[in-house]
Amino acid sequence: MGRALERLCRRDPQVEVAAGIDTLGGGGQEFPVYPSPAQLTGDARCVVDFSSPSALEGLLDLALNRGIPLVLATTGYTPEQERQVRAAARRVPIFRSANMSLGIGVLLELVKQAARSLGDGWDIEVLERHHRWKVDAPSGTALILAHGAASARNYEENHLYSRNNLRRPRDQGEIGISSLRGGTIPGEHLVVFAGQDEVIELKHTALSRDIYAQGALEAAKFISSVERPGLYDMGGLVSWEKPPRQGDTR
Repeated sequence: MGRALERLCRRDPQVEVAAGIDTLGGGGQEFPVYPSPAQLTGDARCVVDFSSPSALEGLLDLALNRGIPLVLATTGYTPEQERQVRAAARRVPIFRSANMSLGIGVLLELVKQAARSLGDGWDIEVLERHHRWKVDAPSGTALILAHGAASARNYEENHLYSRNNLRRPRDQGEIGISSLRGGTIPGEHLVVFAGQDEVIELKHTALSRDIYAQGALEAAKFISSVERPGLYDMGGLVSWEKPPRQGDTR
């Protein structure tokens, strides 16, 4: 993801890569690469992280000591690390999302709107499909979508992952989540709203990993423009009114 982000930055005249951080070392870049956040020198308006939860402590220290906003695109944080992120966000802007796709961000907002507008008479199911090598199921994105739908209706987290051993109609407030693994499917999420004699389907398909790098790049632009500390997510990004490009008449 770091390489993908670097490639997209080179194409974007609004962005300049100040430095990279790679614990395994790096070379061949047109910018310096440091083995840890503590060794980062020079100026930066934000730091984007696509690494692992083990890097969080150093990144939070960097953000707090130098007042640099963060884009955290890493998943798998422990509850204690989640607490540390929330605490740091009281002092510096932090953008956090388990899925950096702009399309998924818009899909989540549409799911919330549909859940509120359609009401309890419409059942909700989430289906996700990924390649055969994905180790977790359901996907983190499927859980985000289910949580968004549940919160929009003030439901308790009552997700159902299998009906194999059930012999009953579905419960009110129940949201089913189903997973499929196979082949080279890059990622597909479908949210189904099933009402009386009608069905609405909201779907997102990922065709490459570049969409996550592009989303992280847009998140970096967004969080760099934020002046107040806080924990921000895709909801803030998709509703952000972007500044006009240089030479843009709007």
